[in-house]
Amino acid sequence: MNNIEFSILHYLLITLFTLGYLAIIFEPMLKLNKAASALLMATGSWPLFLGYFHISKEKLEQLLKEYLSPASYMVFFLLGALVLVELIDAHKGFRVITDRCNNIGSKRKILWLVGLLTFFLSSFLDNLTITIIMLALLRKLIPEANERKLFGALVVIAANAGGIWSPIGDITKTMLSKEGTITFFPVNHNLFLPSFISFLVSLLLFSLYFKKNNLHLCNKIKKDSVEPGAKTIFYLGMIPLAFLPALKIGLSFPPFMTLLLAVGMLWLTTDLMHSNHKGRNHLKITSILSKIDVTVVLFFLGILLAISSLEITGILTRLIQSINQHVVTPTGKSIVIGLFSSVFNNIPIVTAISKIYHGLPPNSLLWQMIAYCTGTGGSILIVGSISGIAFMGIEKVDFLWYLKKVTPIALLSYFSGILFYTLWVL
Repeated sequence: MNNIEFSILHYLLITLFTLGYLAIIFEPMLKLNKAASALLMATGSWPLFLGYFHISKEKLEQLLKEYLSPASYMVFFLLGALVLVELIDAHKGFRVITDRCNNIGSKRKILWLVGLLTFFLSSFLDNLTITIIMLALLRKLIPEANERKLFGALVVIAANAGGIWSPIGDITKTMLSKEGTITFFPVNHNLFLPSFISFLVSLLLFSLYFKKNNLHLCNKIKKDSVEPGAKTIFYLGMIPLAFLPALKIGLSFPPFMTLLLAVGMLWLTTDLMHSNHKGRNHLKITSILSKIDVTVVLFFLGILLAISSLEITGILTRLIQSINQHVVTPTGKSIVIGLFSSVFNNIPIVTAISKIYHGLPPNSLLWQMIAYCTGTGGSILIVGSISGIAFMGIEKVDFLWYLKKVTPIALLSYFSGILFYTLWVL
């Protein structure tokens, strides 16, 4: 199917995707919720594809397993992470961390601390997990919404950069690692410094937004009293996350299952802890679930399914083939692919790349450059990575704000890492 010539179907899908993309970009002006636009893109794309090719029942089931299962896994993962974070937040469990704010000081210092923690933790956990956790912490540390968006944007860039130099830190690296195209030690050795340089450039540029003599944040943070069992819930929520890498590597236990396991444990714990006490219903998961913003999950699902229709019809594969034909050098190919990953999201781009370059030797220059460029390139636009999509939904960030405030910084950090890689490794 990937080798067929472009037909009316392909042009219809591209048109539908473009219209949906424009609706997301101009959401504030059109007053259309981005989740609705994403779902319409997805639900409009698949019937077009199925109707055009007259897919049999057996083929349809095969395609659903191949393309919808990964999207479902990520949705389950996101849902589990949102419930986990919301439950800890309801108990004021993040006070375990935010109470140490007096030892941190100004906003610029907190920016550096949050950035460094995100960069290193995302390589061992998952960049989506660490993004959600850091965004929850920032809601406690940064009262002003506009400033918090800047902190959140840095979290997205840091999480994507940190996930590059570890095969388990980002889903695209996990995909490449499973296929044997990259392995831990060469990637860790060659990509750590470029990814750190990329992150550091963005950190320095974001620091310019905040004056050095900012007042200490602790003077502004509201000190809510903790709820019963706050520390217990916090640590019970964090422990499964700490074991997530071991379960993922050692037992091939899907990350979303670890999150759901944690939710189940906390559900049981909170029921036992609060059932016999009046006035604690707001601390039970049945109450927490009503606070979850479902639009975040639906937007996430809609984007993934819409882009998968471009992948399944061979549009993304044809795009990568065109880049491969017209760009000569491995570095040039990787740079262009990284830029396109910011538009179409880095997950389906990596899937398309794997089909075209599967014959290349493992850990070759092109594979390493692709690993770097698709990771950091996903930060250039807010829809380019799953952490960016989560940030967009959780903090209600619109596309144009990110394009104006963050994209120039992400581009500079993207090319800074490439320049360092070419000077240091090549």
